[in-house]
Amino acid sequence: RPNSRLVPIARTRQVTVMNTICGVDVSKDRLDVVIGADVSGQFANDADGIASLTELCRAHAVDLVVMEATGGYERSAYLLLWQAGLACAVVHPASVRHYALSMGKREKTDMIDAHIIADYAVAKRVVASQPPSERQSRLKALVRRLSQVSGDLGIQKQRLAMTQDDQARASLCELIAFLKRQMRTLEGEIASMIDDDPLWAKLAEAFSTVKAVAGRTIARLMADFPEIGLVSNKAAAKLVGLAPLANDSGERKGQRHIGGGRAQVRSILFLVAGLAARFDQTLRDFHRRLIDAGKPKMVARIALAHKLLVRLNAKARDARKDFANAP
Repeated sequence: RPNSRLVPIARTRQVTVMNTICGVDVSKDRLDVVIGADVSGQFANDADGIASLTELCRAHAVDLVVMEATGGYERSAYLLLWQAGLACAVVHPASVRHYALSMGKREKTDMIDAHIIADYAVAKRVVASQPPSERQSRLKALVRRLSQVSGDLGIQKQRLAMTQDDQARASLCELIAFLKRQMRTLEGEIASMIDDDPLWAKLAEAFSTVKAVAGRTIARLMADFPEIGLVSNKAAAKLVGLAPLANDSGERKGQRHIGGGRAQVRSILFLVAGLAARFDQTLRDFHRRLIDAGKPKMVARIALAHKLLVRLNAKARDARKDFANAP
């Protein structure tokens, strides 16, 4: 066009700061380690091996140690490295594997996995994730153990109902009594921990105003969702796995499903949301409107759990604000 003007685009020089990444593939007994392209090694997954890994990282000025979540085998290395002053991050193994496949890397050995973890950390710009406090870790461990004992108790009760032999029944009754004592002990310890922490006590008081939200639900939220009240409702739904994920392509509008997130929190919200709807007229009417509109029962159940999560997140936000403003 005669009147058009060409405006030159200013070119800016981008300076990228490359951090030294240590990729660690964790197994039960061993840590396979890669630093850059030339440094690799294997260490025992115990205190001595982790100490040797710490010396290696310091010798090569490692900025970030990245490892996969492996069902708890990574926990000791993660905590001890942080205590030694090395920043660490734990990444999801499925994400790392999908990254490897996307890069055409189908081979899989422990050392290859360590290389891929390091490459993934660079590509995704993984940042360090601070370990939870000692109190938070202890609460999470106690809540997890309470869940295990509760599950074992349910199994033993089922066995008792199907057993006729007197001696076998006596053995089962003895075990059931023991599990009940353990449950009471764990519940008391968890309640004491929450009561002794001023912020946790404030949050527990706020959650308790929702009928059907009792001790175990509160403990689960405290242990597995410490961010509650600190994130938006949308972020909370994603963290818990209650946010329907888009599945669209072009003109196609695919069915959306939930997935990922913190399954323990999601499962207890499913259970409690149904109970809360019995007492709360607002939740009950909301659920009824979805059913009357022809929504599948599972969709209505997910929506109800999501609405309960939003309510709990709002109450936690208000409780944290009141706690911060308290004299």
